[in-house]
Amino acid sequence: MKYKRKSAMVVAASLLLSSCGLQPLYSGGSNGAVATALGNVTVEPIEGKAGWLMRNALNDQLSTFDRSESRYRLVVELDDKIAGFGVRSNDRITRERRTLRARYQLVRVADSKVVLDATAGSDAGIDVVSSEYATVAAEETALENLSTRVADQIVKRLSLFAREQTNSAAN
Repeated sequence: MKYKRKSAMVVAASLLLSSCGLQPLYSGGSNGAVATALGNVTVEPIEGKAGWLMRNALNDQLSTFDRSESRYRLVVELDDKIAGFGVRSNDRITRERRTLRARYQLVRVADSKVVLDATAGSDAGIDVVSSEYATVAAEETALENLSTRVADQIVKRLSLFAREQTNSAAN
């Protein structure tokens, strides 16, 4: 009896999930609307080392989509900060937080209209150790990881924007 009740609950749950309206973001694969739209984005150069890392991370993620024509430009401004917050009694910093914030705009090339203006960001904690080299290496590793995380956030938001545009054009 318990087995039948559990299987009935599983069937009911699966019917509810199938009717909830969830759709795969990248439906259609590389020929889908979202992938095609992401293939139309060119990333503008970004200032500084953090900018170089961010642009590479964005291009790495966007290069998986076929590049056709550049219908959009992605303009990114970064704010990269390191702040000490763990302090010993001798005023020596023991912990730092590296924060990377990006303000990005998706600009339509045809008329230079900003069609998306948003922000993304992440932070990482860094232990400050007695070796200055190790601390600098940890700060650089944190920047590389943050660049990848923030680029991932940006690409996800661009994907949602592309899907919204596709859905509004279909309706």
